[in-house]
Amino acid sequence: MRALVVTVMLAWRDAVQSLLANKMRSFLTVLGIVIGVAAVIAMLAIGRGAQNAITSSIEGIGTNLLFVMPGTMEDQSLRDIRPLTLADVRALSDPIAAPAVERVAPIIQLRAMVSANGVRRTTSIFGITPDYAIVRNYHVTEGEFITQTHLLGRAQVALIGPDTAKAIFGRTEGLVGEVVHIKGQPFRIIGVLEQKGGGGFGQNQDDRILVPLTTAASRLLSRSREQVDIILVSAVSADAVPEAREEVRQILRVRHRLRPGTDDDFTIFTQDEFLSTFKTITGVLTIFLGGIAAISLLVGGIGIMNIMLVSVTERTREIGLRKALGARKRDILIQFLTESVLLSLVGGIGGILLGWGISVAVAKIAAASNAPITPVVSPDAVLLATLFSAAVGIFFGFYPANRAANLVPVEALRYE
Repeated sequence: MRALVVTVMLAWRDAVQSLLANKMRSFLTVLGIVIGVAAVIAMLAIGRGAQNAITSSIEGIGTNLLFVMPGTMEDQSLRDIRPLTLADVRALSDPIAAPAVERVAPIIQLRAMVSANGVRRTTSIFGITPDYAIVRNYHVTEGEFITQTHLLGRAQVALIGPDTAKAIFGRTEGLVGEVVHIKGQPFRIIGVLEQKGGGGFGQNQDDRILVPLTTAASRLLSRSREQVDIILVSAVSADAVPEAREEVRQILRVRHRLRPGTDDDFTIFTQDEFLSTFKTITGVLTIFLGGIAAISLLVGGIGIMNIMLVSVTERTREIGLRKALGARKRDILIQFLTESVLLSLVGGIGGILLGWGISVAVAKIAAASNAPITPVVSPDAVLLATLFSAAVGIFFGFYPANRAANLVPVEALRYE
């Protein structure tokens, strides 16, 4: 055992001397591993940051919220799909029929051209009711929220998101009383929404304009004023979500006159289902990005094998002399494997530092762009990259090392 330890220590010393004797070649070989490890760490960090952004956005909505949408994702064969209507909203708001339901907030949504002060841009428009503020936990930094009076009078008033305000007016303060044109029609701004962050269901929650639902139906859309796109339902508590979901389902099935045994012509999502779905998607995306980045490590490993084969060829006479003086096959094998592992470990350390630097740079760029992604460099990603780089060194270094160890001393000494 002691002899093996001495052999390994001498192998490390010889490996360092050998690599320092060819600095440029060693640097270029290490560079491949550095880039590979950095790419793996950066991709995993960005993927995890995206997952955290989406998760926090969904969790910020609340744990007792249901999303009711027309149509179904499970059975595309349904043709007679009834739209959701305000009559459905009134039925769901009945405390006797749905005691587990606390509030119901219908939504009309569209994308429209918005302009003010000569600036034009397309953004999301949401037609809402006053309950939307409570259900979605929205607040304003200045002004007031949409009221029942605005709803009944079909008032042309609007709440503007902070990102939309910055894009159009260049500021987020002092906007109450300003006028913004939506599809060419003037709307008076009555409030500015607080910052909530992007990433909610693929949309930037701060780049939107809220208007009264009745106004959106009568002035911005050319369809039935009773039809709505989404119904938000809040249960009385998080524990009551399953009960509220079943109540909503039964009420809508009766209203849509669905026969027993037929599929629903609507879809009900809970916050947990959204969270699970997005975690699955971002998890797969993270693995995919990490897999692509790992290809760089494979290329770096091939570079190590190439340089070690060249090293074996250059040092054939040295190997023959060592074996002639009594060096065993194991000693030669350990020597060249040590050089290979040393290259990969140095590259791994450099890659960790570079990957961390890339993650920090991406975080700063995202912050400057108001993007919600903050890359997270986790210890498991660092450990994975380190072990992977060491494995690459052993795997790709074994063949050259074994080839060197199997050289016949007489033939090696005669090698020119």
